[in-house]
Amino acid sequence: MSHAGPSSWPSPHARGEVSSTDDGALRLSAKAGRRWPAGWTTGSSGDRSDQAGAKRVQFSSPLLPYLFLAPQLAIIFIFFYWPSAQAIQSSFYLEDPFGFGSTFVGMSNYADVLKSNEYLGIARFTAIFTVLVTFFALSIGLLLAVKADGVIRGNSGYKTLLIWVYAIAPPVAGLIGMMFFDQHIGPIVKLAAWFGWDIKVGLDYFDTAFAMIVVSVWKQIPYNFIFFLSGLQGIPVSVREAAALDCRSGTRRFWTVVLPLLAPTAFFLLIINVTYALFDTFGVIDVMVKDKAANNPITLVYKVYMDGFRGNDLGGSSAQSVILMVVVFVLTIFQFRFIERRVHYN
Repeated sequence: MSHAGPSSWPSPHARGEVSSTDDGALRLSAKAGRRWPAGWTTGSSGDRSDQAGAKRVQFSSPLLPYLFLAPQLAIIFIFFYWPSAQAIQSSFYLEDPFGFGSTFVGMSNYADVLKSNEYLGIARFTAIFTVLVTFFALSIGLLLAVKADGVIRGNSGYKTLLIWVYAIAPPVAGLIGMMFFDQHIGPIVKLAAWFGWDIKVGLDYFDTAFAMIVVSVWKQIPYNFIFFLSGLQGIPVSVREAAALDCRSGTRRFWTVVLPLLAPTAFFLLIINVTYALFDTFGVIDVMVKDKAANNPITLVYKVYMDGFRGNDLGGSSAQSVILMVVVFVLTIFQFRFIERRVHYN
């Protein structure tokens, strides 16, 4: 059964569907020999403009978009901007822990914090802790993603075993980590004893820091693995085949072709992992150092909690939270101004 081609279709004039005024609104395409309505172009810029106009959302009321945004804006205001403003205000006061009054002290809380050797030591440990957790979580997650991308048989089970850890809450991850580092039943403690290392988490500063880093990295690896694996699977096969023809070394292909294509994903994960190491490890640290006898390492965010809720120093803890907020703000600007320049999205 034959079908009539485009050349045999009746023209709009033959069907009586186009008036004389519409005749000037039609023009002939040079490539396909079809008639297109006026305003349509075969170039990419015209297609993009027409698509943007077609997808533009029209609201019946100018207040309707703000109504849709109101719940999210309310959540941001209540749980971020309002507490931030309260913390900034409290940092300039010496407040009674029972709420009976407050005294304006100016910058005294900031001066006491910055002059404290204990706070400076915790800040140094936080910087080292953040760098190590970010580096190992990203590198191990990338390594596992590269290996998983090359698995042909049993890849579903392999990926599931790597991802399931992400479903564990940070306090639960800290509790599991304490079991791994337990003095009596911990497998990591027994493994280290073979090499003459007597691990005492909660009693020794270095051992506790090592356990905190290991558990924090273990908790974050699945998150990085998911994104890196998605990025690897998004690389076109033609690009990989062309790279294999140009370079026989798999390591060199990874550094020169695969890793630059993963730069947007890596930059996103860098910001997420730094934020995770600074803030989201609170649950892990709380479980591992809470009610321990020795002077154990803690991070700045846990120091804010200790001084505010246990020491009842509301003004000092507020000043510490403001300092931490400024540090994160400066770090974010540095990442976007200097590191993002090396990221290519096309």
